[in-house]
Formats: sequence, C-alpha cells, structure tokens
Amino acid sequence: MLTYDFLATEPGPLKFYIFLGLIAYTWWLLSIVLSVRPSWLDRFVGLPSIYGLHGMLGVLAIVAAYVHRDYGYSPSRLARDLGDWGFYGALAVLCFSVFFMSGWLVDRSRLLLAAKRLLEVVFRRRLSVWIHRLNLVIVAMIWLHVHLLVRVNQHFAFMVLFDLYTVMVLGIYAWKKWIAPDTYPMGTVISNEALGGATRKMSVDLDGKAATLQPGDFFFLSFEGSPSVSREWHPFSVTDENPETLTFTIRQHGDFTRRVGNVEVGTRVRLEGPFGRFESIIQDRDHEAPLVLLGMGAGVAPLLSLTAAHHTTRKIHLLWAVRSPEDAYYRDALLEYQAASGDRLQVTTSIGRFRREDLASTLSAEEIAKGAFFIVGPNPAVLANQRLLRRMGVSARRIHQERLTM
Repeated sequence: MLTYDFLATEPGPLKFYIFLGLIAYTWWLLSIVLSVRPSWLDRFVGLPSIYGLHGMLGVLAIVAAYVHRDYGYSPSRLARDLGDWGFYGALAVLCFSVFFMSGWLVDRSRLLLAAKRLLEVVFRRRLSVWIHRLNLVIVAMIWLHVHLLVRVNQHFAFMVLFDLYTVMVLGIYAWKKWIAPDTYPMGTVISNEALGGATRKMSVDLDGKAATLQPGDFFFLSFEGSPSVSREWHPFSVTDENPETLTFTIRQHGDFTRRVGNVEVGTRVRLEGPFGRFESIIQDRDHEAPLVLLGMGAGVAPLLSLTAAHHTTRKIHLLWAVRSPEDAYYRDALLEYQAASGDRLQVTTSIGRFRREDLASTLSAEEIAKGAFFIVGPNPAVLANQRLLRRMGVSARRIHQERLTM
C-alpha cells in the first residue's frame, strides 16, 4: 500500500478503494500461509487459534473485496470479469467452508449439524478439502486481474513487490504440501485394536524418536499404501508420553475415521507434528494450582498423557464422561496412576455428560477458584462445558480446550 501510494497519482477516493483490494488480496495470501500449519507458530498461540485467524481473514477479505468491487472501476472488461469471478468464487468457497469445515455454525445449532451430516454423504471430507483449495485458483484470478489494470501495472516497483509476495506465498504452500512431507518422521502401525463400541487404539512404532513431543500433543497422520483410507492428513492425539512408540485413541465418527479399523498392522505412516500447547500452559501456571482435566469419550487421550506426566507432582482431578461402562477402557491405567500419585490424582468417571449439578458436587471450591481447566471432546460438548464452567464462576483465562474436529 505504501509503495502504490508513493508511485500512483490517482485521486484519494480511488486510491482508497484500490487499497481495500490490496488488503483483501494480502489477507488471502496470509490465510494461505496459515493453512500450512506453521509448527513454530503453533507453539506460541495454538493450532485452533491459527485456524480461527485463517477463517477470520477469509471473512474480512470478502468484506474488503466487496467494497473494492462495488466502488472501484476498470476500463478492461477482462479485468472486471476476473475480479467478479474471483469475488463470487471466494464468497462461495467461504460459505461452503463455514458450513462444512468449521464449527462456527454447526456446533451451535443441532438443526444445522443434522443438515451437515445429511449432506456429508455427498460432500465428504476429502471433497471438502479440495473445494477449499479452490482458493488457490481464486488467488490466480485476482493476480491476473491486477496485471491487467493499466493504472496499476504501469508501476514497475509495485508490480515486482506484488509478484514477490504472491510467488513467496505459493512457494511456501507448494513446499509444505509436496516437498516438506518427505522430511517428516515415519512409523509403522504395530497394533490397531477396538476399544468400546466406536473407538480404536492404534500404536505406531517410529523409525526414530519424537524428540519434541510434549504431554497433551497431537500429530497429523497420513497412512501410506493402505487401500482402506485416503492419504489425507488427519489429526490424532497421543495417549501416552513414549517418544518412540506413539499410541493414539481414535473415535470413529467421520467418514475417514470409520475406516481406520481397516488399517492393517505393518502399514507405513507419515506424521506431521507434534502440535499442542497444553504442556506449555501448565508450565506457565502456579505449580500449586490444581489441574482439572475434563475429557469426553476419546477426548481423554491427550489428558491421559498429561496425567502420566504430572500425576506424581501436581494436584490433578480427571473427569471422564463416557457413553457406557464398556467405554471406560482406560480405567485400569487410571487406577495405576492414582495409586502411584500419593493422593494427588482424583478420577471421576460419568456415564453420560457431566451436568451442572454433577460438577458442582464433584469440583472443590479450590478447583473452581484457582484450577486450570483443560477440556477435550466433540465440538458441541466442549462449547457446552465451557459455558457451564463460566456460569459456575471459572474465569475464561483458566479454561483451555481442544476440539476433536478441526
């Protein structure tokens, strides 16, 4: 914007609308960079926040592009058409992604959630990912749109900077998607067993060692050479703290995870990660403050690794909501941790979700007043428990959550 402002001689109002177009384009580029999951940024703010910013940039870019489109003008018919196609394409992809790939709407409305599950028969996750990638085509349209505008392309220094930003971002995306995976750690599936009615426990023996693994972390997995599942990346939380053999607890819910049971022992797995901020949050908190870990179903997985790491040194209250008694598949492991904790670990298991009266009678006054809460589970359940804890007097800054659908 500063470069164009220095070089261009258009009237102020026209410059303003051009600036809005540049802002929208730059935000689209930044959104693409965030979509590759920068691991260094994850350790600072967490992947959910990165995805949240990715989505908000897409929304705000549409707003800026709308004003730019309605109040700007161009003598080139092709430039106008490319701008219109890019705008309407971005709007369509945004609406699709908000409904199918985020929980902004469906996690807060049972009716919309039911409609999404019905439509997912056609719009499966892999198709949704490819539709979302149409943003790259839209960026190419807008890039060509700018190159056709005489009032813009006449400024050589500006165009060099504009192209440099574009090539750099697309280069980062191409490297991360097609070149960097060859450098990711590899492992072999050594077990894949059923736990309860709709959950599996999978162990992956790494070729090396996950040196940067922290308790509560998760990886994105891609199964190679398995005809049962696609090679799309999917996130799974690590259940223990063994850096050489990773164990994942997988809830079979979506179209991808329902087929995980067909993954055979010996299948090669590529892993991206680790990701997660739970451990760094715990280390930053008062050592005497209790930890309250609330897991729903397979959401207990990252909380179990946190329990394994801290049950002998921190006061921990683990609350685990399961659908049936058979789904409490880690009961024995929790009993072992409890016995070794020196009365530091308390475990409460509930058949069905915890209600407000359950939490009120289970949580101590110290936990409500000073505890650090970590909630993991399906999106709607996490949001519901977060609201419940807020009403009970737990401040928002002490509530940390991770949703099983990203």
